[in-house]
Amino acid sequence: MTTPSQPGAVQNACQPLLDAVAFDANGLVAVVAQQHDSGEVLMVAWMNRDAVIETVATGRVCYWSRSRGRLWRKGESSGQVQRLVELRVDCDGDTLLALVDQQGVACHTGRRNCFFRAWRDGGLVTVAPVLVAPDALYGQDRF
Repeated sequence: MTTPSQPGAVQNACQPLLDAVAFDANGLVAVVAQQHDSGEVLMVAWMNRDAVIETVATGRVCYWSRSRGRLWRKGESSGQVQRLVELRVDCDGDTLLALVDQQGVACHTGRRNCFFRAWRDGGLVTVAPVLVAPDALYGQDRF
């Protein structure tokens, strides 16, 4: 007997969601991660079908890493995980909004979010400090 914890059952349970998503030619959909309680936009990433299914099944946000060519569980190397609160699909189905509870920083630069540079007076200005040194998150060999 199939239980909800088995992959086929989870995919079947997610099918209405998957049918609503307009994955691109590479099988990906853009995802905006937003802190559920403050509304802070944390980052933008990509998901494929497997990442959507895993995220819904586990409640821990999983993305598709284009640079690594594999699934990437947010926080797997840094410990800065995102717990899914709600997953929303936009009107065209070509973008997802992941309302998350971010533990720690979201950006690989050690900042709370990835949108730390602002265009002001004809130039880019850094508007958010590094909260955690990247080598403390990932080790010195990463950067």
